[in-house]
Amino acid sequence: MKISASEVNRLRKSTGSGMMDCKKALEESGGDYEKAIEILRKKGQKVAANRADRESSEGVVLAKVNSDKTAGIIISLNCETDFVARNQDYLKLANDLANHALSFDTLENFLSSSFNNMSVSEKLLEQTGVIGEKIEIGTFKKLTAPYVGHYIHNGNKIASIIGLSGIIKGAEEISKNVCMQVAAMNPIALDENTVPTEIVQKEIEIAKDQLRKEGKPEEMLEKISQGKMKRFFKDNTLINQSYIKDNTMTVKDYLKLSDSDLKITDFQRFSLT
Repeated sequence: MKISASEVNRLRKSTGSGMMDCKKALEESGGDYEKAIEILRKKGQKVAANRADRESSEGVVLAKVNSDKTAGIIISLNCETDFVARNQDYLKLANDLANHALSFDTLENFLSSSFNNMSVSEKLLEQTGVIGEKIEIGTFKKLTAPYVGHYIHNGNKIASIIGLSGIIKGAEEISKNVCMQVAAMNPIALDENTVPTEIVQKEIEIAKDQLRKEGKPEEMLEKISQGKMKRFFKDNTLINQSYIKDNTMTVKDYLKLSDSDLKITDFQRFSLT
């Protein structure tokens, strides 16, 4: 049967598949639109199965916040090559998925949710067939707070979100500056009390081993290593880090400039680099 250009174009817009693939699917389905979508989806499943062992280390990382600034999400849409990651259709898909992800608290619920008349998981399989590369969600991080800010570094390779304890004048600028701090300095925890115990113990042992090699007496190791840990906490915990826009103050000091009671409740960061 003859397939019209408008039918092909409709299927192309719906699935993102190439014109020839859409025409072939419509011909195979006898012009049945839903069957043609299923044919393209099965093609995606075959491609996905063949590329299951491929590494999807490229892609884009996006951060989004909801309209009232009380929830934020970091999501990455991973692929195999930077060439695909820079494609405008791919970026649009990533943005659409990130906006959709704001409504969900877990990756599992997000993947099973309805998106463009199919589940998110099915959409990823479909696009694997369309693009010819392994396409998957690489990370999914959700944060809620009285005020949530976000930042995406140039190139969509690093994104961060932070929560503030309250809504104050200038919250948007403050949260963006702190998000930039998180993106640039990659803190491992909010403060010294939230650094995982195993990391603290490991750093203390590293410090003690170094001191032993320097010939320091055993009875002095504990005191000196605790001093080294103060430096470790300053370099690696967000509120104690030197503020990147003014290294004469810490991030904690920067927050106090606007409101002495303002605190960071949590933060998330993800990088594809």
